[in-house]
Amino acid sequence: MLEEVRISGLGVIDEAMLELSPGLNVVTGETGAGKTMVVSGLGLLFGGRADPTRVRPGADRAVVEGRLRVAPDGPIARQVKDAGGDLDDDGCTLLLVRSVSAEGRSRATAGGRSVPVSLLTYLSDDLVAVHGQADQQQLLRPGRQREALDRFSGPEFAELLATYQRAYHQHAQVRAQLDELTTSAANRAREAEDLRRGLAEIERVEPAEGEDMELMAEDERLSNADALHAAASTAHEALVGDPASGSYETADVTSLLAAARSALESAAHHDPQLAALAGRVSEAAYLLADVAADLASYVQNVEADPARLAAVQERRAELTRLVRAYGSAGSAGSAGAAGSAGAAGSGGQSAGDLAGVLAWAKAAGMRLTELDADDDTIGALTEQEAELAVAVTELAARLTAARTATAARFAADVTAELTALAMPHATVSVAVTPTQGLGPHGADDVEIRLSAHPGAPALPLHKGASGGELSRVMLAIEVVFAGADPVPTFVFDEVDAGVGGKAAVEVGRRLARLARLAQVIVVTHLPQVAAFADTHLVVEKASDGSVVHSGISRLDDAGRVRELSRMLAGLEDSEHGRAHAGELLAAAAAERAALRSAAR
Repeated sequence: MLEEVRISGLGVIDEAMLELSPGLNVVTGETGAGKTMVVSGLGLLFGGRADPTRVRPGADRAVVEGRLRVAPDGPIARQVKDAGGDLDDDGCTLLLVRSVSAEGRSRATAGGRSVPVSLLTYLSDDLVAVHGQADQQQLLRPGRQREALDRFSGPEFAELLATYQRAYHQHAQVRAQLDELTTSAANRAREAEDLRRGLAEIERVEPAEGEDMELMAEDERLSNADALHAAASTAHEALVGDPASGSYETADVTSLLAAARSALESAAHHDPQLAALAGRVSEAAYLLADVAADLASYVQNVEADPARLAAVQERRAELTRLVRAYGSAGSAGSAGAAGSAGAAGSGGQSAGDLAGVLAWAKAAGMRLTELDADDDTIGALTEQEAELAVAVTELAARLTAARTATAARFAADVTAELTALAMPHATVSVAVTPTQGLGPHGADDVEIRLSAHPGAPALPLHKGASGGELSRVMLAIEVVFAGADPVPTFVFDEVDAGVGGKAAVEVGRRLARLARLAQVIVVTHLPQVAAFADTHLVVEKASDGSVVHSGISRLDDAGRVRELSRMLAGLEDSEHGRAHAGELLAAAAAERAALRSAAR
């Protein structure tokens, strides 16, 4: 709700302050005093088009500041905080500022933080509905009309809509999941085929963990059997000699150590140091004797085996192909890595190892299980999607039927209101037309249409009515929708254009009725409307034709009588006018009291 609006440098307004209150706020004043600039300022504050021609001559810029009361935990507060702004210290007051320079540059702030002008426009959807000849009415938007009609339909419709939306979103989720699975069916089939081929190849080879390292060692040993036999034989002969040669001329290591040990042991008792050395030589003799025995065994076992060498190398080639294909393939879902198995060669150095192959096989088996399970999932989702599609279609049809019935009732109510607002020949209808496919709100577009006179075609509101007529139509709609449209503040300009007498009283009565549910700000030149005000503001020009800070004042009871007298007779001190003004105020007060009683 708006609490205070400050306008400076806009049109004829030099500087002015509007102190607003809940209920019906009426703005009056002489022609040309700047009443319409008040509505223009509000439109600018809430994201309206920045027109530099509206900047007051001689001023650098036009500035509109608005102080609003909002729910501290409501959507407006959240949006402002998301943009970096803050509410005032009391936690529920929001300051909005919009400025337009004489060069056309526009700036906006919300909660003390500079924001895009589009944010003010976005906030206005939940803050204010401006109904004026030059303004963009929120309720003219088809989405807002559908939302308002739905709320007008009552709690049973709201429950039906909630049921539909739950089914709609569930169907959308199932449909998306099913589409994802079915559109990737070919890819999944190729992936499964590659995985099966890879697993079959690994199963045929049957690799064992660590087998590659063992085979590599055996390959090395068999490939160099002759060299290994010669080296071991030479070493063995050097240690213990070669009895088969029958030669005893060449001393062997064992014999030399035996002679050394004997020589040392013969004198070891004379010197502990020499005895220790004799012990070490004795240990060396024993160690070399063991080595000689092992070498003799090795010489007997190592021998060339071409058949075994060929088998080892063939097995290593098989394992190498597996390692190249799967040893570093990455995830088990990598069909490209699996498919490369058949093309891998047997030579060269592999990029992975056999452990990677075994890990790939394990992961591939798990992935294959998932892919095989997808077929069952597709079947279940297809059945579920079909059931939900039927349910959503049936619920959408029920929504359409309910909206159509509500639209007829709403149209009749608004048409009756227009008759009382001096538009007796106008007819309002609501077109509920099918959309292209189902949406989150059903299968309907909703458009309010006006036939201005008998025989005239039913046109959308902004095409079927003139400026003054449109304001009255919007007033009638808002009165009928009262409580259905959640906007807390309504602004009307020229709502009383072309009406007078009893019709003017009806306009005032309906504005007062709407003001019981929301804040209403109306610019009027009719005393019959102004008499219904809870707060009466008057715009007065200074002698130079400008509106200064004190030029908008809040009237007390006596001031209201004078202003209504001026509006009635053109002379605020006219005795007849003052008497008539008093009668109007008394009658309006009685009407307002009756409205309050009815509301309780």
